[in-house]
Amino acid sequence: MSASTGRIGVGVIGFGWMGRVHTQAYTRIAQHYSDLALVPELVAVADDVPGRAEEAAARFGFRRGVADWRALLEDPEIGAISVTAPNFLHREIGSAVAAAGKHLWIEKPVGLTAADARAVLDAVTMAGVQSAVGFNYRNAPAVQAARGMIADGAIGEVTHARFRLLSDYAAHPDGNLTWRYQRERGGNGVLGDLASHGVDLAYHLLGDIDAVVADTAIFVPQRSLPTGATSGHGRSTGGVLGEVENDDFVSALLRFARGARATLEASRVAVGEQNNYGFEIHGTRGALLWDFRRMGELGVSTGDAYQDQPVSTVYVGPGAGDYGLFQPGAATSMGYDDLKVIEGAAFLTSIATGTPHGATVADAVRSAVTLDAMSRSLETGAWVRLADIG
Repeated sequence: MSASTGRIGVGVIGFGWMGRVHTQAYTRIAQHYSDLALVPELVAVADDVPGRAEEAAARFGFRRGVADWRALLEDPEIGAISVTAPNFLHREIGSAVAAAGKHLWIEKPVGLTAADARAVLDAVTMAGVQSAVGFNYRNAPAVQAARGMIADGAIGEVTHARFRLLSDYAAHPDGNLTWRYQRERGGNGVLGDLASHGVDLAYHLLGDIDAVVADTAIFVPQRSLPTGATSGHGRSTGGVLGEVENDDFVSALLRFARGARATLEASRVAVGEQNNYGFEIHGTRGALLWDFRRMGELGVSTGDAYQDQPVSTVYVGPGAGDYGLFQPGAATSMGYDDLKVIEGAAFLTSIATGTPHGATVADAVRSAVTLDAMSRSLETGAWVRLADIG
């Protein structure tokens, strides 16, 4: 639909948890962004699990629910589509959505490899549509505040950093062997699932990554095969066991074009850790610390003391990122779903203005190239320059 109408019909392909998150974000965007040029209207949802699309349509207000995602591409009422299907479908569906002239909001990692992400980017570029990618952690107001402080030199020149994404969602040995654990459908495992977020945060805050070296491991080598459709991280016992084909854990060293160094660690089997995502960034004059679980707080150490310099906790508020569109004063909590509202608003702004806002498929390509470089480094144990990844 034309931006001049003030409204745009949207569709969602894949209605697991993330499909619901995108849908709810669409319904909230106008509530927080009252001056946005485009208002989304829920038109259709597609999911091939019997009954799921129809139930989603009835519950969330889509005009219709269908089993075949291709029907959304042919729908003249739809101008933008969210793709929240499993990773192995990203290339096919994402490319088809763009080729059909629909603007594309797609979840990370955008396929299984950098080649997949590039194929989607090529389709977006050729069609002249706008894109958005689900790197939502960069949207946290505290992260935006940290980015501004780094750019302003508040902590001097960045020297080294740590990015961590530790979770226990796959720690239980009875967890089902879903598509996430298969190489052909889930790609490189925790690299695409969690480390892709870490790579995007590292780039967003510290700039271009020059080279990487990595180590990975599979700590839960077998899981039970599910007997039916799955959603989320279900468990079962006594079934037929299958092999886990992709990685549970990755630890990487990163060198940045500007000279900084960083570590990146991601795990989906970290017992005792629930969404322990964050970073510590050190500079020649200070440091910045952020923990997703305390999303509105930013640890700040600045000054001239250098040694024994204290760290203060700053509660970000209006003026940091889009915080003021959600809460009136500092220290009032925002949540994960709010970050997707910010992401969706940037997507609609891109469509309305014809200029990219927020994370796009180009950022997904950059992340995927970094992950491919990590995978290549496993073959030799040597550093791999991103410029050498085809």
